[in-house]
Amino acid sequence: MALADRSFARRRLLTTAAAVGGATLLGGTAHAAERREKAWPDRFPLPAGFQPEGIAIGSAPYAYFGSLADGSLYRASLATGRGSVISRGPGAGHPSVGLKIDGHGRLFVSGGAGGDLRTVDSRTGRIERTYAVGGSFVNDVILTPRAAWFTDSFAPRLYRLALDGHGRPGAVTTVPLSGDWQQGPDFTANGIERTPDGGALLVVNVFVGGTLMRVEPATGAASAVDLGGALLPNGDGLLLLGRTLYVVQQQQNAIDVFRLNAAGTKGRALTRITDPRFRIPTTAAAWGDRLYLPNARFDVEPTPDTDYDAVAVSQV
Repeated sequence: MALADRSFARRRLLTTAAAVGGATLLGGTAHAAERREKAWPDRFPLPAGFQPEGIAIGSAPYAYFGSLADGSLYRASLATGRGSVISRGPGAGHPSVGLKIDGHGRLFVSGGAGGDLRTVDSRTGRIERTYAVGGSFVNDVILTPRAAWFTDSFAPRLYRLALDGHGRPGAVTTVPLSGDWQQGPDFTANGIERTPDGGALLVVNVFVGGTLMRVEPATGAASAVDLGGALLPNGDGLLLLGRTLYVVQQQQNAIDVFRLNAAGTKGRALTRITDPRFRIPTTAAAWGDRLYLPNARFDVEPTPDTDYDAVAVSQV
């Protein structure tokens, strides 16, 4: 269960206990909440022409989506599917690609071909700070207790945005990738996650046939994760829930699911999730027992009228 899910479940449990103080009623309330969430929409529209790519869900049932078109951010209620643009982006050439939200309501945004990282207040939509890192394509982001880590798809390096004890962003440093990392002539690094024990990072490398790489944060040294021969040629967003890793294989319209060991050095394939509603999904975020994914529709030429949506599927 994700941190946001645990936080929500804990609040629900404490509230019910204070109100009724009985195990039977606690169970009834929990089941009622589960039934309510199952009635929430499992597909909802995003703005026409929005070109979604990243998704983030925090400690409340709202999903945030980034736009490849102009970097705007859209928030949708998971309960109703309705939403609105909460932050106007920097404009064409400055997309919002990967994004994550922390416990303080701050969004961390990968700036793609704009070569920057951004932090955004999710309550006001205000862009707090922009870090120009000169990246050729800043793609995805993951949060750890002391840093936000970003991938660069066209260069063998990660960007580390330091966080203080209160989660406030500080300086950005560059960590070159080494060891077994192989950089292709074009698009190489994509999604990023933490290992189950939190000791290292996991990064998709699509150049070498689609390999999951384990990266030491202090040195950038990379080694291939043993997935029993499974490859991730279209690996995009990664989502780790406990020791279960979900890998969105965008062009394949599928999510491959693996069970990792604690150190993230080895994993075994569990299953593949497919759905007829997938239209090249790119990333995933969790709420309750569902995964939510934006359909990026990379197989069509985007126009201001192109329709986009997000879909939900059950977790394994």
